[in-house]
Amino acid sequence: MGKNRIFLIGLLLCLGLVATVPAVSGIQTAMGDVVTLTGHSYGSQYAYLFLTGPNLPANGVALDNINRRADQGGFTIVDVDGNTDRWTYKWNTANVGGRLDAGAYTIWVVNGPNDRSRLSEAEFSTITVNMGTPTIIVDTPAVPATLEILTEPAGASVVLNEKYLGMTPLTIPDRTPGTYTLSISKFGYTKITTPLRLDAGKTTTVDAPLVPQAGSLVVNTTPPGATLQLDGVYAGIAPILLSNLSTGSHVLLVSHEGYITAQENVTVSGDRVVPVTVVLSTVAPSATSPLRAAGFILLPIGAAVFAILLGIWYRRPLQ
Repeated sequence: MGKNRIFLIGLLLCLGLVATVPAVSGIQTAMGDVVTLTGHSYGSQYAYLFLTGPNLPANGVALDNINRRADQGGFTIVDVDGNTDRWTYKWNTANVGGRLDAGAYTIWVVNGPNDRSRLSEAEFSTITVNMGTPTIIVDTPAVPATLEILTEPAGASVVLNEKYLGMTPLTIPDRTPGTYTLSISKFGYTKITTPLRLDAGKTTTVDAPLVPQAGSLVVNTTPPGATLQLDGVYAGIAPILLSNLSTGSHVLLVSHEGYITAQENVTVSGDRVVPVTVVLSTVAPSATSPLRAAGFILLPIGAAVFAILLGIWYRRPLQ
């Protein structure tokens, strides 16, 4: 059996929003089909789905009942798995409370109950669905293909033609030869999306080194002009924008003449600018030594006593 080997480097940047659902696109289906929709929603308990398209209200309708308007609370609400942040919904296009016309539709996936007119208040993604008329297809037997996917680091999610298949390392046998869209994603790393061709009777191996996402810090200090060190390396003078930082925890050291040096633990998030403000405390004045203070007090007293004794000696009668 032949073997194709492909090396991928991530080129597309994820938005890195607090609650985001990755977009999938270009689903081809027909009225009466069951379409499996899936994605991730980080930081939200539910995904809210609604549909727009030919002869539907502009602000959308629920997927499971096109008579329920989204701007009147009509959403298809899907639970998000708290462990994987993944949601999945099987859309039965034969059971939508009516009939959909052939044409292009858009499924909106939102992290809150926001219709199309209120999307500025929420995080959302879209899924394009091309709805055709039912047809009869006669499948021609073909020699299956095999897909093998490796990533560094491992544990990345694999989606092939909008269908979640598992985590890397992953071997997928018995695939129909043809062209697919492959997506590989892992939290904290740049998502990879690429077209992929599987040839009959061959194993196609994809080696995908994942690229960590970078973030930024905006550091302000009171007073300004403090010297910054990040993870023990000089980083500049505040206020300053520190960019292209690896995601995760860092140690920020802030110093300024006349002020107590401060240390802050900061966390960098992918594709986000995190503000950091550090207020420095002034150095307390050193206390005067008790012995030194006593010396200042005793010195004038001793001088006065000496002067009195000297005067008595001069006035003493001569013998």
